[in-house]
Amino acid sequence: MEKGRTFETIVGVFVLVIAIFFFNYVYTKSGWKGTDGYMLTAKFDKADGLSEGGDVKISGIKVGKIIEMKVDPDSFFAVVKFYVSKELQLPKDSSANVSSDGLFGGKYLSLVPGGDEELLKEGDEIENTSGPLNLESLIGKFVFSQNKENKTQSDSKD
Repeated sequence: MEKGRTFETIVGVFVLVIAIFFFNYVYTKSGWKGTDGYMLTAKFDKADGLSEGGDVKISGIKVGKIIEMKVDPDSFFAVVKFYVSKELQLPKDSSANVSSDGLFGGKYLSLVPGGDEELLKEGDEIENTSGPLNLESLIGKFVFSQNKENKTQSDSKD
């Protein structure tokens, strides 16, 4: 019986060590550095595709993380709270956009620094925002405009 327990203990320790290595790998690859920065807010008419824990990027480089998303009960805008690395001091006239990692990629919050001399501080709101492009809407407009064009051409031939 003692031999079986020794084997189980060794297997248990082995599984525990593998789990620690796995979690360490995931932690380092995720780029999560905690909330070592300052929090900002942005309001969007649509925040489709964004999620809590999502990336905040400048020029395609991750500089922060989305912390909270909720709906403002008065204006019904999507309120997005996020952290930005404290090394980056963003101008007051910076803008925030919901961007995509490609045609089928995920969405992230893209920040475009402005040129104002006054800087954003902890808790400030970025006022220049734009939501995501709605691909279905764009395709629908294209298809229906083609149908109208074809119909008017066929009507004029008659």
